[in-house]
Amino acid sequence: MHCQSVFVINHKLRKERAQLMPRKIVIIGASELQNPLILKAKEMGLETHVFAWQCGDIGERTADYFYPISIVEKEQILEKCRQIQPVAVTTIASDLAAVVANYIANQLGLPSNPPETALIASNKYAMRGAFKAAGLPTPAFAKMAVGDDLAPVHAMRLPIIVKPTDRSGSRGIYKLTSFDGLEDAIRNSVEASFEKKAIVEEYIEGNEYSFESISQNGVHHYLTITKKFTTGAPHFIETGHLEPSDLDEETIQNAKNLIFRALDALHITTGASHAEFKVLPGTKEIRLIEIGARMGGDCIGSDLVQLTTGYDFVRMVIQAAAGDPLDLTADDAVPAAAVRYAFNAVDIAHYEEVCRSHSGSLFRASEMESAEGSAVTDSSTRLGFYIVTGESQQEVCDLAQLPLEK
Repeated sequence: MHCQSVFVINHKLRKERAQLMPRKIVIIGASELQNPLILKAKEMGLETHVFAWQCGDIGERTADYFYPISIVEKEQILEKCRQIQPVAVTTIASDLAAVVANYIANQLGLPSNPPETALIASNKYAMRGAFKAAGLPTPAFAKMAVGDDLAPVHAMRLPIIVKPTDRSGSRGIYKLTSFDGLEDAIRNSVEASFEKKAIVEEYIEGNEYSFESISQNGVHHYLTITKKFTTGAPHFIETGHLEPSDLDEETIQNAKNLIFRALDALHITTGASHAEFKVLPGTKEIRLIEIGARMGGDCIGSDLVQLTTGYDFVRMVIQAAAGDPLDLTADDAVPAAAVRYAFNAVDIAHYEEVCRSHSGSLFRASEMESAEGSAVTDSSTRLGFYIVTGESQQEVCDLAQLPLEK
């Protein structure tokens, strides 16, 4: 047989074999927050390969293939991924997992943000520096370690807020209205930090929101804005979230303009982003808090966005990671939805009452942990959550016991 004919036949066989092989996706993390991503990928016909420390998380059971490798062992994961040959590497709802996923995607030549983006977007001090360099409104801020000279902080306007530079989930956050207790707050924030540093910055007043978006090839697509509810000072642990928010169109447009500039400043080009911001009291002015180069946690991206907008955000995350066109069509949506987190026995009792009296409004819920001897110190120690839907923001806030302001 002519050698050219053999080449053509072999090429055809390789092409047919490749078409028969499943498309594979690597997902970093196996917790309940990652499970919607695993299930969506399987629904889309992708073979799921999930990496995480083995501790009995649900993703260990729902993944097609689970690898008991901690997400901090990125070189081990990369070595395995070279064998798997995925079409996408991604994660949702975790800053640390987002850094690892972005690194591996870059190493494999898959769609991702530039290497420096995930690191800047997961470090609050580096992020503030990027915002300032881009000319975006930024409060005074400083990076501190235990024992550092406190003069830069004493020059700031009170109140101030102290946070670990590189943690999420309301860990190690302190609001101070005087400089008393500053050293203790810095020490505690540093202890919660991976790099053992804290950021101190002037506190921004106003109600807090988050801006959910998806990017591909450097083009940003606005999805919705979520209103955030917290315990307030000193630790600001999230109690719940509401969509749609209570902001008017002018304020929403102001948020779009500022946050799209901020995404460019962080060089976010690919995938989901979750920008937290405040609206200054009595104005329509926006002030950035921070941006994650990932989908928002707390069931925002995985549930609330699709419920209230019809956008399948999780599907978009997978499409962006695989370099497939984004499906920006919207399906049917509910008028309003909220997620509420339980902190104590009273919250659990209210959830049980919702189950009895308003079961038709209950979209889904986690298992509730016992309130006996429990103390909620950050987002990871909350007792569980439930999601409700309804005909208005007020209805779902009443069901979720969230204080919607008029």
